[in-house]
Amino acid sequence: MVVTDRSVLPEWIDYNGHMNVAYYGLAFDNAIDQMFDDHIGNGEAYVRAAAQGMFVLQSNMQFLQELRLGQVFSVSFQLIDHDTKRLHFWSEILLDGQVCATQEVLAMHVDLTTKRSAVFPDWLQTRLARLQADHATLARPKRLGAKLGIRRG
Repeated sequence: MVVTDRSVLPEWIDYNGHMNVAYYGLAFDNAIDQMFDDHIGNGEAYVRAAAQGMFVLQSNMQFLQELRLGQVFSVSFQLIDHDTKRLHFWSEILLDGQVCATQEVLAMHVDLTTKRSAVFPDWLQTRLARLQADHATLARPKRLGAKLGIRRG
C-alpha cells in the first residue's frame, strides 16, 4: 500500500550531496503518521481524543540507493503482524519503483496518561485484523528481520 509521495527538500541534503540519514527516518515517520490518519484511524485525531497512541519499540532501517535533491519518492506500508497491543510493520521508500530504503518497526499501543501499554480498542483490532489479512497476500519482504553485522567469509 503506497502511502505518500514527497520530494527531497534542500534542507535534507548533507555534505555528501544526498539525503541525510536522519531525513529517511523523518520521511518514514511522516508516511506512517499519514497511514495511521488516513487508513487505520489511530492517527493524530485518535491520539488527542483517546489519549492513546503508538510508541516505537524497535526500528531497523536499511539504505540501498541514495536520494538526491528534488527527487520524488513514495513510501509503502505493509502490516506484517499484530496482537492486542503491538504492530510489526514494514515500509519502503521507493524511487521510480526501485527500493531506496527500508524500515522494519515494532510499535506498542500506549496509554499516554500512564505511559503503559494499552490494549487496542475493539474497532481498531477489527481494522488491523482486516488489514493484516489483506497484506498476508503480499510477498514477505526479503530483508525482513535482517541481521546487523559484518559479513566474514
